[in-house]
Amino acid sequence: METTPTLEISPEKMDFRAYSISWNLTKRCNLNCSHCYLDADFRGGLKTDELNTEECFRVIDQIAEVNPNAFLILTGGEPLLRPDIYEIIRYAADRKFMVVLGTNGTMINRVNAEKIKAAGAHGVGISIDSMNPDKHNKFRGVDKAWELSMDAFDILKEVGVDFLVQMSVSDMNYKEIPEVVEFTEKIGAIAFNLYFLVCTGRGQGNTDISNAAYEEALKMLYEQQMKYKGRLMINSKCAPQYKRVVYENDPESVYTRTYSGGCPAATHYSRISPEGNLTPCPFIEESVGNLKTRTFKDLWENAPLMKQLRDRKGLEGKCGTCEFSAMCSGCRARAFAETGNYMAPDPSCDYEPGKYGGKAITLKIEDTLGLEVEFHTRWTPEAKQRLERIPSFARGMVVKGIEKFAAERNILLIDEAVVKKSREEMIEKRGAMFPFLKKFINSEKT
Repeated sequence: METTPTLEISPEKMDFRAYSISWNLTKRCNLNCSHCYLDADFRGGLKTDELNTEECFRVIDQIAEVNPNAFLILTGGEPLLRPDIYEIIRYAADRKFMVVLGTNGTMINRVNAEKIKAAGAHGVGISIDSMNPDKHNKFRGVDKAWELSMDAFDILKEVGVDFLVQMSVSDMNYKEIPEVVEFTEKIGAIAFNLYFLVCTGRGQGNTDISNAAYEEALKMLYEQQMKYKGRLMINSKCAPQYKRVVYENDPESVYTRTYSGGCPAATHYSRISPEGNLTPCPFIEESVGNLKTRTFKDLWENAPLMKQLRDRKGLEGKCGTCEFSAMCSGCRARAFAETGNYMAPDPSCDYEPGKYGGKAITLKIEDTLGLEVEFHTRWTPEAKQRLERIPSFARGMVVKGIEKFAAERNILLIDEAVVKKSREEMIEKRGAMFPFLKKFINSEKT
């Protein structure tokens, strides 16, 4: 392959923005999943060391200091077991965060679905690991989990709450990826997330899928992404090698251009535990500090482990010499789980560096989520008001795209007509990755 795009943002100069935060609000859970990274407390009672409501509010304010356009995933355990969950959603939504509730779906009913909507959640993520109810229920450790989650989709659709489907890859289900994706589109979900198991928590006793199956699953996911392009947002999670798979199929693909730097742990992503510990990601258990005593900004910017994970020059073995290091870098949680060394090669990857000449393959990063809104061109008040329909975490990216559209046409003032004209180009370029943009960009003024 001769094509070698260049990177405008080098790995050393990346903007380490806390774009996405996954927050385990509680360890309590009504399921007993064998792969649970949190080792959640099955049907346990209230935990006194969990952050209380006011402490949660304070943490949300601290996150806003680092990134006012953060994407916040509120999960557990089962977050619906917290009576104050609606207050926490509302507090974050009022601060313009994009809030998604990560639930197993078994507790969703019409009453709490209405509360979730009223609180301002942008969506609900529900895990479905097989289209075979018995397989799913065994994986989740409780009878009727599959059936109750199916009911939840119907309820959320009736109430008008967007939802997405999440699937955890294992030996028992990776062949079902196409079937679950087909189901995801059929029920009207906005996205499908495929999670690759990292053996932590209760998952330490599980056997991860083989490297060959891992690669097969990634290729299968790419096929589905192409099949449903523009219709369904499909993502891989905890599999930074997916960008290499995409690149090998299409070096110019927009799917490689959303984030820079590979594994997002500590670079764009972090996790908050029920007790308030900040970790680089959900699958790295080592705390860099507790948010009851230190601020999110302090820990995000200064914690030694965060800095270590951002230093891609410290990658060892084939991850350090791989031509895809800048866009992949391997899963740091998986490397640590298997070797005890955060910077060791990702043991799940069988790719051998050098296939493409050994020269670093880097990409121009264009479609970065979580950007702050910056205006470099004059906008009419009406055009700016139109931006309110776009989720805050994507607003900076959209503004950048519209201003680029205007500059290429020597347009000096952006009004509603310019926004409207730019939308077709934006949907064509970014709609494949972010179908929700169609909903917001295409909406006419009411």
